[in-house]
Amino acid sequence: MLYYKYMNELERVLKAMANRRRLALIKHLRSQREASVGELAEAIKLSLKATSKHLVILHNLGIVERDQRSLLMYYRLADPLPRPVKSLLSYL
Repeated sequence: MLYYKYMNELERVLKAMANRRRLALIKHLRSQREASVGELAEAIKLSLKATSKHLVILHNLGIVERDQRSLLMYYRLADPLPRPVKSLLSYL
């Protein structure tokens, strides 16, 4: 049963990572450590709404952490990262 739980988690992470916009967000956060939604949207040339949707997906999978400061939401890579994500980061 543990095997199937791990495989389900792996499948969800791989699906999330199989999107070039999400990969761009992860790459940007890897280099900048932390950024607001607006900074991330500008960096990957995407609307705030679309960027937020991608970030929610990454947050729900434990790939990014968020912190609200006043009216701004800041994101950073999670610590620790899920194992499959650590492996994939070497390719970015």
